[in-house]
Amino acid sequence: MSSFDKVVVIDGKGHLLGRLASIVAKQALNGQKIVVVRCEELNIAGPFFRNKLRYHAHLRKRCIVNPAKGAFHFRAPSRIFYKALRGMIPHKTPRGAAALARVKVFEGVPAPWDRVKRMVVPAALRVLRLKPGRKFTRVGRLSHEVGWKYADVVAKLEDKRKTRGTATYQAAAKKVAKVQAAQNKDKTVASIQKELSALGH
Repeated sequence: MSSFDKVVVIDGKGHLLGRLASIVAKQALNGQKIVVVRCEELNIAGPFFRNKLRYHAHLRKRCIVNPAKGAFHFRAPSRIFYKALRGMIPHKTPRGAAALARVKVFEGVPAPWDRVKRMVVPAALRVLRLKPGRKFTRVGRLSHEVGWKYADVVAKLEDKRKTRGTATYQAAAKKVAKVQAAQNKDKTVASIQKELSALGH
């Protein structure tokens, strides 16, 4: 992500939450617009049980006089990622607020972004950064167990999107194969005509 694109769409699947957040924060502060999709597939290092205990400890942090004043603990995977990201940006300054406004986060892959090429960030990929055999936690599972109600809805929509994507890919592949066959046929005809012209026909 050294050069600027209009919008960079990152597929969150298999990325470590903190590492991805730090890279996205830096790029957003530099002026790049970023969309992170499939936040429910982000990973956190460490076993699930430990991360769940840590999140429950986080839930206990509140204003004892009037809990309605905050702190507000979001359960959705996209908001958990957003909160981590916000902590890496000086969001109370105009520069930081502008940077945060450049970032969008989603569960699943919603309509405008399902037709756009999605990227990965090698510096934040779990398979490259975490030692093989280490335990890790899926953010979607963690969210579901602490009160996020839309895991089933997102899973259903993702299945529909994948089915639709497979059909589109197969149709495009057939079209490419048809064009290739036509080109091969033209080459064959051209070679035959060349041989005939050499023979004086």
